[in-house]
Amino acid sequence: MISRSILFLSVLSGAIALPHAKPKADGINPYPDKPRVVFKPDGTFKVTVFSDLHFGENPWDWWGPEHDASSVKLMQTVLADEKPDYAVLNGDLITGENTFRENSTTIIDIIVGPLNDAKVPFSSTHGNHDNQPNITHLEETQREQLVAPLSYTRVAPNGVGGAGGPGNYWVPVYRNANGDFSKTGGFSTGQNPVGVPDWVDATVGEWIKSETTAMEAAWGPSEKRGALAFVHIPPHSIQALQATITPEKNPGLNGELLIIFLTACCTFIYIGHVLLPADLLGVGSIQASGDLSNGKDDRPFWDSLNTHVKNLHAVISGHDHGNEWCAREPEKDVIFCFDKHAGFVLFSVKVLKSLQKAS
Repeated sequence: MISRSILFLSVLSGAIALPHAKPKADGINPYPDKPRVVFKPDGTFKVTVFSDLHFGENPWDWWGPEHDASSVKLMQTVLADEKPDYAVLNGDLITGENTFRENSTTIIDIIVGPLNDAKVPFSSTHGNHDNQPNITHLEETQREQLVAPLSYTRVAPNGVGGAGGPGNYWVPVYRNANGDFSKTGGFSTGQNPVGVPDWVDATVGEWIKSETTAMEAAWGPSEKRGALAFVHIPPHSIQALQATITPEKNPGLNGELLIIFLTACCTFIYIGHVLLPADLLGVGSIQASGDLSNGKDDRPFWDSLNTHVKNLHAVISGHDHGNEWCAREPEKDVIFCFDKHAGFVLFSVKVLKSLQKAS
């Protein structure tokens, strides 16, 4: 089973505020004690996304800590070059089945370090590898709140999100607003982990409706706002899109990864483009796909998101490491994008070993 986590950004029109200015009470702001996230005076707002960082892989091998250090350097470089107004960590922050239980939450300190240093506000969604025997979504969120002053990640109200999916929330961005929902999925903790459903729980659909109703009451008609949504695992409805992707209309990788490996003698070897099954949108790669009979279980969430979040400009997903294309989903008439992986040479050693066995 896989993990449920989604985030949407919604844009507010109205008074101009300075970046990170202390907010005035508006009756609905869920962060009364945090700086207000705002657009630049020129009306622009840049979001940088780091997806599938997979920190904590194989800490007992030389390559695990090396990959983590390289991912930190990547984040530092991107943040310095892009100078974003906001960042999103779009799921699978940690490979929870590979970490050590006794110190798994402290990996969050390493991940958010570049964001803290750059003083960039951010939110996290969570993925299937964030719900594993050695870590949970809730533990990651609690640690992030403790060590990152500009983290806007929070837990959902009681009863929203189902088992293992506490990370459903929205974040106002003035003159815009942004938010996050959470798919659960992954596995429970302990010696005998149990699979967690991989779709956004139906309770999230009702929560979206109630929250957007409250936004309209506080801020006026929803047509005055825009939104972006971030989700770690793509909704089931996206599966049909992959067959329609063309390089001309949808530039970017489509199920391919450029794999580079280090040999024992420390020289790089170019392997080439490898089509990975996890990047083909089928079983295990989309919401509610662990069991084909569950194919519509993410439907209440998907319908509610597209019905009640007006001016939804795009839905951005991670999970499928070799996908980075955008396409318009015809049923809901919404743009869907993959953001590819950001972690350093993710799963490269595992893929190399499987290729060596096959040859």
